[in-house]
Amino acid sequence: MDTYVVRPLDRDTWPDFARLVEANNGVWGGCWCMGFHPEGLDRETEGANRAAKQAHVEAGTVHQILVYDGDDCVGWCQYGAPAELPNIQNRKAYEKELVELPDWRIGCIFTGSRQRGHGVARAAVTGALEAIRGAGGGLVEAYPEQVEGRPPQRGAYFHTGPENLFEELGFVRDRQIAKWRWVLRLRV
Repeated sequence: MDTYVVRPLDRDTWPDFARLVEANNGVWGGCWCMGFHPEGLDRETEGANRAAKQAHVEAGTVHQILVYDGDDCVGWCQYGAPAELPNIQNRKAYEKELVELPDWRIGCIFTGSRQRGHGVARAAVTGALEAIRGAGGGLVEAYPEQVEGRPPQRGAYFHTGPENLFEELGFVRDRQIAKWRWVLRLRV
């Protein structure tokens, strides 16, 4: 596994984040990592998502760990409180058996196409968990996709991460909310 440095997404690191997103077609067609935020995605214009994300950065209402390989930002992990990241997938199924809201959620994870398979996602999630621990810790949830027993997904990208990554970091299954998606939890 390569050695990486992690930094929070803030005003100083915004240009690095923006370069990575722009180099990857706005990420998932222009999301700019806005899907989990309260306002969600503007599906009409990529520019609106970019502006909304930058506004969150300027206001300090975003929690995101960027992963660097040297001077280059190569990936990230978004995290935040449920009020900061309310738009999770499979919400109806999620709420059906909800017993306790988490203190923190891990939203999307992204790795630049040239760095996939080299530990960037692991560094990003580990960095997010350390930041959560530094902020007082608590119950952390993630919503990864199951890869074991699943046929290969041609052209697919697991934007919430693969389940086995979270299990290797100590998360445990809480409940299933879709055919290939689980709620995993860890107390830090």
